[in-house]
Amino acid sequence: MFVASVIVIVYKELLMPTPEFKQLRRAYGFDEIALVPGDVTVNPDQTNIEFHLNKLTFQLPILAAAMDAVVNPSFAIALSKFGGLAVLNLEGVQTRYANPSEVLQHIVSATPAEVTPLLQKVYSEPIKENLVGERIRSVKKSGGMIAVSVTPQLTKKLAPLAVEAGADIMVVQSTVTTARHISKSYKGLIFSELVSSIPIPVVVGNCVSYGASLELMRTGVAGLLVGVGPGAACTTREVLGIGVPQVTATLDCAAAREEYFKVSGRYVTIITDGGMRNGGDICKAFASGADAVMLGSIFAQTEESPGHGYHWGMATSHMALPRGTRIKVNVTGRLEQVLLGPATVTDGSQNLIGAIRTALGVCGAFTIRDMHKTEIIIAPSIKTEGKIFQMNKGQC
Repeated sequence: MFVASVIVIVYKELLMPTPEFKQLRRAYGFDEIALVPGDVTVNPDQTNIEFHLNKLTFQLPILAAAMDAVVNPSFAIALSKFGGLAVLNLEGVQTRYANPSEVLQHIVSATPAEVTPLLQKVYSEPIKENLVGERIRSVKKSGGMIAVSVTPQLTKKLAPLAVEAGADIMVVQSTVTTARHISKSYKGLIFSELVSSIPIPVVVGNCVSYGASLELMRTGVAGLLVGVGPGAACTTREVLGIGVPQVTATLDCAAAREEYFKVSGRYVTIITDGGMRNGGDICKAFASGADAVMLGSIFAQTEESPGHGYHWGMATSHMALPRGTRIKVNVTGRLEQVLLGPATVTDGSQNLIGAIRTALGVCGAFTIRDMHKTEIIIAPSIKTEGKIFQMNKGQC
């Protein structure tokens, strides 16, 4: 009888599900989904792709990332003329050196073994407060719009200088940003205090989750940057193991925006930042809930960018734990080609605006907000189905 009871107990235990320490959920990147065409189509030239940030309106829903190989004052002026918005890094070479072009040339000329120590040395030079104002004013004198990027640690010091010089938008950016930061060594930046203390819109980032997004929105910020580690030159996911694929991250943050809007009546702009290599990825970001996108490596490939065909991450120069790398992206065309065409390449990295308008039209969307309603399907074979000849040539 005892043996039989033991056998029954063991049998029951074998049938019981194994306890889970934590539950995992599936997350999706751009290559794993596809957009379903609409039941009604719209002529592309009738689409409206503006995006709004508080009372500011931009003709193109595209921002240039605050990376030194992407944005300098002349690039910011050029992108502004097309209706986009560039973000200038106030803690980069532009504000540390009177002649940043010379420094950038040293960076792109360094060997792979030399470049990280060189970047660490370059970015150890103190920020010059007079250069902060000079760089911003040079854009404003040419009639351009300019956003500026600072880390939370230096926001209190640099924000007043940027506002005084005429910056249009303040971007507070770190690898991961939350509304609550616990520290014994210093008092964290209080976003609600920053928002109420300066007269320009505040965008913060980066975040990837519903809860963090909702808390940040409650501080009064105008926009959120979405993305941890997807950038072409970023190694955060490799070094720290953190990040969420961009489609899922954008969907979660957009869900927080909708919930916050329902409760408060205030719409917070969602900007998907990084991981987009072509027009198709950008269109998928909009369908996932983005109001605008921030691009780095695509713009680093333009003739107007200051990186001479190279690109590196913002945290590449970190003295203790670099989380980026310098990559060669090559110069493939002019800024106008990248934005408006005509395209001379077939990989979708040029004529981005044409791609956006065409995708909106095919999905039956008049606006970016309409595009949020587009059906998304899980389709991991979407880029390879039927492409045997492209795959054989290494083009897929």
